[in-house]
Order: sequence, then C-alpha cells, then structure tokens
Amino acid sequence: MRPDIDISHTLNGRVKDYGEKHGLTAQEAYERVIEAGLAALEANGGENGSE
Repeated sequence: MRPDIDISHTLNGRVKDYGEKHGLTAQEAYERVIEAGLAALEANGGENGSE
C-alpha cells in the first residue's frame, strides 16, 4: 500500500522532469528518487536535519 502524501507541484514537476530526462515513466522516476533518498539517509545515519 502506498501512502497518500501531499507534495508540492514544484517537487512533483522536478521528479517528472528527472524521469523525462532519463527516459523513465513517472513511477520509475519516483522509485529511483525514493530509493536514492533512502540510501543517502541510511549512509548518513538518518541525519538530514529534520529528524
């Protein structure tokens, strides 16, 4: 089950632009962005200033 989240149009547009630039669907782009973000957080011990 996916969470129902509210994100800005700007952020959504950035993800879609990333996907288009790399030949990905919107879903593929979101998956890459989320996976990369989680990997970065895990590498930094979860410290991103907002936790």
